[in-house]
Amino acid sequence: MSRHRSGPQRIVCLTEEPTEVLYALGEEDRIVGISGFTVRPPRARKDKPKVSAFTSAKIGEILKLEPDFVVGFSDIQADIAAELIRHGVEVWIANHRSVPGILDYIERLGALVGVSERAAAYAGTLRAGLERIERDAASLARRPRVYFEEWDDPQISGIGWVSELIGIAGGDDVFPECAASSLAKGRILADPGEVIRRAPDIILGSWCGKKFRPEKVAARPGWELIPAVRDGQLHEVKSPIILQPGPAALTDGVNEIARIIRAWAMQLPNANTTPQSSRSRRSHRCALR
Repeated sequence: MSRHRSGPQRIVCLTEEPTEVLYALGEEDRIVGISGFTVRPPRARKDKPKVSAFTSAKIGEILKLEPDFVVGFSDIQADIAAELIRHGVEVWIANHRSVPGILDYIERLGALVGVSERAAAYAGTLRAGLERIERDAASLARRPRVYFEEWDDPQISGIGWVSELIGIAGGDDVFPECAASSLAKGRILADPGEVIRRAPDIILGSWCGKKFRPEKVAARPGWELIPAVRDGQLHEVKSPIILQPGPAALTDGVNEIARIIRAWAMQLPNANTTPQSSRSRRSHRCALR
């Protein structure tokens, strides 16, 4: 490993997003350990030892790797961070909860490893991609109402950056006030009947690693009245591409949501009519469990 490179040389990533960012920046050789939940990029699972889950970590195994920097996410990993700090390891716990926050995270991580310009360019490319999707969405004849379900029992609505990405892709989150919550308990739907009343045109499911079952959703009492259920607009968005606050959500995740919305729009009567004159724009913040 080159000695003249600046920044940390032996990095452990406790979640997937720093791994994905460092690979995208061409700095993957700095990574000495990753989360067992990492699936992006696929070769990371083959190349790097897995030393953590999300709420737990193999502290001894991490220390054997002699990291000079550990990157984690949110208060959920506070105990892991504290234990490593007590062993003299430098730890950075990011806490971004929005699309702008993800882009800023990429630039900050790049700066920490001494590749600020490369990280800024990468973030700029991602930002441009989001702007293209948003411009394309402006041509929709109507914006669909979208219910995003992160978990089914209890029912939990979409996290903040997901709500924002729905908006960028051309939809309107039916639970924006929940997306603004700083904790998942603030996104639990106390009354599932509220989904019926808000009448989403599209239901997106991403059950945090568990397979989404549209037939079970459609069978919920009274849900046959929901336009999305009536029209068969229940779709899974795989968790790895939307529930991680990293590049995947800003690329594959938002593109999948945009694809679903475009397909829905093409089925509307007079689908090629003039687009809406006004569009709702929201900014949300929220937290993981």
